[in-house]
Amino acid sequence: MSEELPLLGPTPATRRGAGALPAPAAGSPLRVTPPPDVFLGTSSWSFPGWQGLVWDGDYTADTLARAGLPAYAALGLFQTVGIDRTFYAPLSDEAFGAYARQVRDGFRFLVKAPQAVTDAVIRLEGGRSSGPNPRYLDAAFAIARFVEPAMAGLGDKAGPLVFQFPPAPREILAEPAEWVGRLATFLGALPRVVGGRRPLYAVELRNAELVTPRLVRTLDEQGVRYVVGLHARMPALERQAAALERMAPGPVVVRWSLHSGFKYEQAKSRYFPFDRIVDDDPTTRNALARLAADAFRAGHPVWIIVNNKAEGSAPLSLYRLYMAMIGLIGGVPAA
Repeated sequence: MSEELPLLGPTPATRRGAGALPAPAAGSPLRVTPPPDVFLGTSSWSFPGWQGLVWDGDYTADTLARAGLPAYAALGLFQTVGIDRTFYAPLSDEAFGAYARQVRDGFRFLVKAPQAVTDAVIRLEGGRSSGPNPRYLDAAFAIARFVEPAMAGLGDKAGPLVFQFPPAPREILAEPAEWVGRLATFLGALPRVVGGRRPLYAVELRNAELVTPRLVRTLDEQGVRYVVGLHARMPALERQAAALERMAPGPVVVRWSLHSGFKYEQAKSRYFPFDRIVDDDPTTRNALARLAADAFRAGHPVWIIVNNKAEGSAPLSLYRLYMAMIGLIGGVPAA
């Protein structure tokens, strides 16, 4: 792990007065544009530590959460962003529509499904289980409270609809084939066309034990993409990328969530305020650049969402990933 160096770090910025709307940082290196159908973005956008790199000044997290999305989307590097709040509670089509109106044409959102349908247990404070979740893998709930509102509100700006499954209880891990069968039934009940558009469904796991050939075959048969989820609980990138190779060619979806060797809270404490690369991970970053370049050459769209907990600063990680990808596919970075 590297020393804490301000690699491409932010420039000094002034604190904005109350009521000032965030604007994109002038002279930011992020004013570049990835190739078509390469969607790079962060898992959220409300981080004051990105001042001088993403924001033109010093704003509160509340201000950025409420009014920062247009400034974020104005920087060409960002072609997507994750909407993670939907994991904790469903949103209405009006709320999704409000997001869509704040970004340019061609922008695509990656949206996480509510944990109400992806978590096998009901969680108490601190993540402890209070018993089985009766809505687990409830397709009717997923359609009414997630798929239909997201597609209606986001319209052409809808990207992958990701069903992220939290760590499963022991009884599921003991019978992975049975769980894959339940998953197949759930995925098979989801609509393939909503409002004249075809949703792009994807599945992300938090248990390496569930990444089996049976799972990969099931996702492929259902036309659902496997999310390459880079997280301490999951297999190495190479093994997960191999799962994609066993599927029919198609979109690539990646979420680089956490630096290997850290728990979430450890990384959050180590990396805050997310204004620099702290633990440089060129091995992972360059492997993702190759994955993106291969998808681009094959004509398949690719989404790569990066969290601050991957290296310390998601925008800087994405910029370096972009430069590595451009080096592989050739050409001059577009400004």
